[in-house]
Amino acid sequence: MNALAGDGYQAEFDSAAGCVRLCGSLRLGGLTEYAPISQLLEDALDGRSALTVDLSTLEFLNSSGIATLSKFVISARNRKDCALTIRGSSTIPWQGKSLNNLKRLMPSLELVFD
Repeated sequence: MNALAGDGYQAEFDSAAGCVRLCGSLRLGGLTEYAPISQLLEDALDGRSALTVDLSTLEFLNSSGIATLSKFVISARNRKDCALTIRGSSTIPWQGKSLNNLKRLMPSLELVFD
């Protein structure tokens, strides 16, 4: 399992489950600071036919984080060989609108709200 942790957040990739989990509150400053998370997401895609990104316990994601997530979704779409599922929570306000916008970038994206 690959894992990253910082001030108020955790990011982990469970290869056996095919799932990346982001938890807590991500308030990093700019795309450069999001690079390790971006790399974790990209590495998780490699050689996979399906991947789930679980954001259901991610309480906050700033605009740089949303941009990082958007770039990742575009990357997954361009690979054309991996079914991507993003799991969110209907009780976390930012997720409804922001995650639904990702469907515009990748129409085949499966969104699941708990």
